[in-house]
Amino acid sequence: MNQKQFELMRDGKGFIAALDQSGGSSPKALADYGIPEDQYDSEEKMFDLIHEMRARIISSSSFKSDKILGAILFKQTMERDVEGIKTADYLWDKKGIIPFLKVDQGKEKLEDDVMLMKPMTELDDLLERAKKYNIFGTKMRSVIKRANPVGIKKIAEQQFEYGKKIIDAGFVPILEPEVDIHSKDKEKSEEILKKEILKYLDQLSDDEFIMLKLSIPDKKDFYRDLIEHPNVLRVVALSGGYSQKEAVEKLAENHGLIASFSRALLQKLHVDQTEEEFNAELEDAVEKIYQASIT
Repeated sequence: MNQKQFELMRDGKGFIAALDQSGGSSPKALADYGIPEDQYDSEEKMFDLIHEMRARIISSSSFKSDKILGAILFKQTMERDVEGIKTADYLWDKKGIIPFLKVDQGKEKLEDDVMLMKPMTELDDLLERAKKYNIFGTKMRSVIKRANPVGIKKIAEQQFEYGKKIIDAGFVPILEPEVDIHSKDKEKSEEILKKEILKYLDQLSDDEFIMLKLSIPDKKDFYRDLIEHPNVLRVVALSGGYSQKEAVEKLAENHGLIASFSRALLQKLHVDQTEEEFNAELEDAVEKIYQASIT
């Protein structure tokens, strides 16, 4: 583990940019960026276009370490270059931004009101590749739809089971048990989830660290005890479908919680913008998200 990156993530001010759209979510990300599906005719071309979008963001003069601590990458982004340099090395060596990697292989169908992660059959190989590409940490997502204690217990158990494997491989895992923001009993789900998370956190040894990526809670400062837990490096928030304005307002009400936004970061960027326009929109988004993350 890179100790300098560890200390920056623990103590630094800023947020994490989520640039990890997978094959399933890339078409929507491209459409929002102004590239509809009829403009590419293969998965290969789609990934070329999504990488061009990400490279434009990462290399922008508005994408800087004074406000952005880290960036989460999709595996194909990790394996590609930005300005002739491998993406993770470009982020750290050129920008001073910590690289993370999405490692889950998607979600299972809904059962017990949750969507567990599919078995990670590629995890060992992916972590070996991540070491070669100088990745600091990982991220994996599952989803909670309703306040079902059975399902939520399964979510927490699976996240920590894989999290331990990732820690043992030398990385800091971001566990992302997302609570659907449209859930009718979101607050109750968050209460059950927090109890389960605390149970597993207390089983970690002093030298085992995780990060948590959670939906912005309904109760202000509800995750304070997770933020202050000695085994938690950082707690970050997903935007979860909120608009940039909503996400920023809700985040600012939760002290110590920092952003790990995707849609709320990228929503005003467009393929047809000039570099000046693109950089200005990105800078505006970065500033708003940063200010909400340092409350």
